[in-house]
Amino acid sequence: MAVAERIKSTRAFLDECYQELLKVTWPDWDQLKNATLVVLSFTVAIAVVIWLMDLVIRLVINQIMGIFGA
Repeated sequence: MAVAERIKSTRAFLDECYQELLKVTWPDWDQLKNATLVVLSFTVAIAVVIWLMDLVIRLVINQIMGIFGA
């Protein structure tokens, strides 16, 4: 592929990308704020669940290791 063809196809690609971006419906401030709060809340909830699972597994393993004298 020649350089001129690559430039032409790249320009066409960028033009198509720009046209698609014009079709995007961007969220308003309230939608953005609500979505952000949902994502942050879910992230914190999952982090707490993983922390609790880690704590329980650590306690169980320590009990098992204590039984066998380690």
